[in-house]
Amino acid sequence: MIQPPRRVHAIASAIACLVLVAACSSSASSPAAASGDPSRDKLAQVLARGTLVLWTDTAYPPQSFAVDGATRSPGTRCAPNQLTGPEVSGYDAETGKLVAAALGVEPCFITTPFDAMIAGSWGDRFDVAWGSGAITSSRLEKLYVTQPYYSTPASFFVKADSTITDPRQLSGKQIGACAGCTHELYLRRTLELPGAKLDWLVDDPKIVTYNNEPPGLAAVESGDIDAFLCSEPVGLAAIKDGVKLKKLDTPAFYTQKTGYIDRDLALAPAAFVDRISAAIRDLEAKGTLKDLSIKFFGTDYATPAAQFDLAKVGQMVP
Repeated sequence: MIQPPRRVHAIASAIACLVLVAACSSSASSPAAASGDPSRDKLAQVLARGTLVLWTDTAYPPQSFAVDGATRSPGTRCAPNQLTGPEVSGYDAETGKLVAAALGVEPCFITTPFDAMIAGSWGDRFDVAWGSGAITSSRLEKLYVTQPYYSTPASFFVKADSTITDPRQLSGKQIGACAGCTHELYLRRTLELPGAKLDWLVDDPKIVTYNNEPPGLAAVESGDIDAFLCSEPVGLAAIKDGVKLKKLDTPAFYTQKTGYIDRDLALAPAAFVDRISAAIRDLEAKGTLKDLSIKFFGTDYATPAAQFDLAKVGQMVP
């Protein structure tokens, strides 16, 4: 939601009161949140600034993509190096917009490499990232996670005319995955998903990594590699776009896609993390994310995520 520029002298006190109420309702036990001080509390900072800055990838459809021909929102509060709401869409992007609306602020988007984002230490360049990233033990070391907003199987994709029907037939073969993501870690047998037991379906794969999925999926079609492991909706989107592949029926594993928040924050994070998770749970309860998932994926990936108990992650937010 786009708001008009602040009239500092006329409404400064009103803004302070609104920030105070929002922060206290989210985490009354936090002294920083109770003070509503934007210099101390992350939620207070976002509400006072009037924008929620979201990490995005504008070349990752249907999760996130740049909207052709879109114009920048007039009167936007987004910085010149940030994209405004009409310029970005997709399941991830629209989720971010919905949460921004729940907070009563404007969504703004910024792009950086995915591996840089999951490394943490964002330097306050953005506030939260919905980038179809999973809850993993290693990422919890650098990032706070929120209530998952969708859950997907990780599937193997092979050439449409391949005789391979089971992942176990891929043992010893060349398999592609996005560099540093959960799929590469799975192939290397170093992936840890909180609360999940993994079955290793492929022995001794020859792993080929790519910065993102489309080139890897294309490499399978051309015969340069034997298979590619990725999130099911990514591979299915490639097939829909004409890439001649097929999905193997047996998934490698399932992931809970989450919002990430930087652990290396100078401001108190608890009220912000709680408020973001509460907004996601509300969108799940209303069926809004289910409808959004069906719109972009043709499948309801949101309902399984709503059933996930975030407490099992054991995350402590100071």
